[in-house]
Amino acid sequence: MAAARGNALRDKQILSIRKILNLNEALELSEGDEVNANGLPVAPILKDGTPIWKVLVFDDLGRDVISPVLQVSDLRSLGVTMHMHISANRAKIPDVPAIYLVEPTPANLEAITRDLKNGLYSSVYVNFLSSIPRPLLEDFAAQTAVTETSEQIAQIYDQYLNFIVTEPDLFSLGMQKQHTYWALNSAKTNDEELDRVVDRIVSGLFSVVVTLGVIPVIRCPKGAAAEVIAQRLDRKLRDHVLNSKDNLFSSQSRTPGVAAGTPTSRPVLIILDRNVDLIPMLSHSWTYQSLCFDVFRSELNRITIETPVDSNNPAKGTTKKSYDLAANDFFWAKNACLPFPQVAEDIDAELTKYKEEAEAITKKTGVTDFEDLQNDTSASAQHLKAAITLLPELRERKATLDMHMNILAAILQEIQNRKLDNYFQLEEEVAKQTKAQILEMIRTDDKGQPTDKLRLFIIWFLSTEQDVSRPEWQQFEEALVDAGCDKTCLAYIRQVRATTKMTQLTTISNQQSTGQQSGSSDLFNRFSAISTRLTDRLKETGVPTNALSSNVASLLGGIKNFLPVDRDLTVTKITESIMDPSAASSSAIAKTEHYLYFDPRSANARGTMPQPVRAATQGGAPGGLPGGPGGAPGMGASFGQRRQGFSEALVFMVGGGSMDEYGNLQEWAARGATSGDKVKKRVLYGASELINAGQFITEELNRLGKEIS
Repeated sequence: MAAARGNALRDKQILSIRKILNLNEALELSEGDEVNANGLPVAPILKDGTPIWKVLVFDDLGRDVISPVLQVSDLRSLGVTMHMHISANRAKIPDVPAIYLVEPTPANLEAITRDLKNGLYSSVYVNFLSSIPRPLLEDFAAQTAVTETSEQIAQIYDQYLNFIVTEPDLFSLGMQKQHTYWALNSAKTNDEELDRVVDRIVSGLFSVVVTLGVIPVIRCPKGAAAEVIAQRLDRKLRDHVLNSKDNLFSSQSRTPGVAAGTPTSRPVLIILDRNVDLIPMLSHSWTYQSLCFDVFRSELNRITIETPVDSNNPAKGTTKKSYDLAANDFFWAKNACLPFPQVAEDIDAELTKYKEEAEAITKKTGVTDFEDLQNDTSASAQHLKAAITLLPELRERKATLDMHMNILAAILQEIQNRKLDNYFQLEEEVAKQTKAQILEMIRTDDKGQPTDKLRLFIIWFLSTEQDVSRPEWQQFEEALVDAGCDKTCLAYIRQVRATTKMTQLTTISNQQSTGQQSGSSDLFNRFSAISTRLTDRLKETGVPTNALSSNVASLLGGIKNFLPVDRDLTVTKITESIMDPSAASSSAIAKTEHYLYFDPRSANARGTMPQPVRAATQGGAPGGLPGGPGGAPGMGASFGQRRQGFSEALVFMVGGGSMDEYGNLQEWAARGATSGDKVKKRVLYGASELINAGQFITEELNRLGKEIS
């Protein structure tokens, strides 16, 4: 379920950023002020009747925080005339103030000191994305004192914004370079590196909690990194509330428009380790958002599509085209979490609607040349005025639909080339597949990507109840290598199955009717032909055209009933058992019964002293997998705490997040809203990083596999 406008994490982050860009003053808009889709002024902000023009300087994380939520036009409306990277060669602009949005690192502080010394800007407003450590701040003060530039510093603020929001209620900490899954599960990671990874996660989660404006109850499983992170976050929140005179959760809210204090209903923060369920990181999905994330290069709401210059001659190379999925993209907001066939139908409906509206306006005006306009009645003139008013909105809608038509066409091509429909069908009922069937599938020459076969095999191996003997394992390995797969990660996957089998809840629904199954099989057989016909139609007409829109419905008619079965992933079942224990299954409640309970606001609980990371994660195989004895126990939950319900949850995955899990959680929350629940559920989903299956295998699993083999 999408959050109400203004209440989503993205909306709150935009409020914080626009306050920074308004020199940390609340952005007051009058009733008559025109605003854009992000609620930002169309004209530059005025101070005493004159525009305040500024320069924005950011580092990598600062850029990544801003780019998914604000476009260049949004920055311009807030008076930012130039935006530059802190490491770039920047010219002197002495009459303009500069806003820095950077991480508090020694390198960034040196760059700011150098800018001050060179007098690049009239004054500087330094905004750190997270709290600056006191020794660094003292060093910075000493440097400015030596260079005698302290008068140029107008402000220094800790902003608590070191997280990246890509959807209204989806965020990541952007930790791809830290390889958190590998770092937390490898026996080779040293204690310092582990501490750095955990502290970065704690810092990011603290910032998310501050931006939301309310301290949550924290739940997590015992052992492994989730417990350590929960302990340290609990301590950090507790210390902040106790030791800060004007703490970030006091009655004076840090962000205009964000409610402060403790509301009657507090959210729950559920911190989980990636090993609770690896399958969503590897599965083939059928929803629009997951398909985009899986088959294209996707980064910060920008997807890049590579298409061959000549499909009959691969030697000619490929062309790249990038598309931005903006915050105000109406089609993406409506369709991102929907199954692909539904999206294909909706684009057809939207194109038809656009065509009808455009024709209606043309008919009403009836103007063909200037003479007609001269002799026209006032009624027609009124229609013409209405047409001119509607034209920009219609043009923008058409551009958005054109973009999605291109994306859908590219996805169809990928489905056809890689037989993604077959993999999706097999994974929907993977537990029913026998060893012989999986072996036959691996050996089939379908000219697709070898990685797809590897993904299916891993999903089957982690899902099946069947034992796989050593000779059978060797047979699978040989078949995968013959199919072109890299088997490096398989040694690690065998260890995972041994240590995490008990943590997974059954992901696949067994309540599929036989009629539905046979229908699906028939639809799958017809899918390739339908894909080919639609792809051919795209080539004939060019994407998109009115002729195409009239044919989409008939072409997709054969697959419109092919939708995924309702199934809740392990993470969704865990979330349900904590948010709504009365409705959860007994197996899910049994898994979360012993989850630890932290309440940073509790006066009678002193909190736990955070333990070393290695102590919590040792004992499992391999590296730091759960399964061994933990360190100091956290707080066990009382029966009342275990059965306490929540209307809002923040689910955080340590070691990489999955678009499938995000979509599944939103679907579960929406299902509750339509089934007549008195209290609407809202779930935010976050992860240390968001990576697709290909990245997860090559950058995390293969590295761990090499260590074991």
